[in-house]
Amino acid sequence: MTKSLASTPAPAEMAKLAKGAQTRAAIVDAALSLAAQEGLDGLSLGMVALAMGMSKSGVFAHFGSREELQCSVVREYHERFEREIFVPALQVPRGLARLLHMATGWMGSTAQPNDASRLYGSLYISGAVEFDDRPGDVRDALSESVRIWMDAMRRAIVQSQTEGQLRSDVAPDQVLFELHGIILSLHYETRFLHGPLALKHAATALRSVLLRYAVHPEREAALIDAALAPCLAAQPDAAAPASVSV
Repeated sequence: MTKSLASTPAPAEMAKLAKGAQTRAAIVDAALSLAAQEGLDGLSLGMVALAMGMSKSGVFAHFGSREELQCSVVREYHERFEREIFVPALQVPRGLARLLHMATGWMGSTAQPNDASRLYGSLYISGAVEFDDRPGDVRDALSESVRIWMDAMRRAIVQSQTEGQLRSDVAPDQVLFELHGIILSLHYETRFLHGPLALKHAATALRSVLLRYAVHPEREAALIDAALAPCLAAQPDAAAPASVSV
């Protein structure tokens, strides 16, 4: 059946739609950059308009509410997280190697600034602190994104057990809980305390957890150490601790 020409936008209309999509994407990018510094709850249409050199009404034309803008930021963050952390992990062998790739990628994005990706300082964590007790579309968008990532991590843990690398008598959710706890600590020490050894501490903790649950720790140690080497080398040796008066 021949498609009606009436349903095909005119070239001028197509150009207008494309320009609108580009402007919307640029607004989301600017908002994501602001959210990394000010938090999701700190975003406002006026703040983004100022950063973009636009009028507030111009931003409103693309996002009818602050909540819509915040949800768009969450979705954009999730898409970038999948593209930069999850998709590359699928290129390595399933099992412990893939789990390590996912975990170290998450650690790196949490601890090290990367202006190109806007993933510095996990929005999953900072957003959860802001919206944990505030029902609504923003919380739902955050929760869905986190659950998708947690499910992917859980699958990698199960695959590691199926491959005979991690013990099958340990609940995958227990391993996931401990790995997630490391990321939470890393985020806190990096963003709040500005600890210079945060990434090294996280890598050491991850090594301890995985070796504790490994079926053959002596066999898996080389794989784990190779994956964690960049994290351990990324930060200087510990300085002498400051004295504390009691």
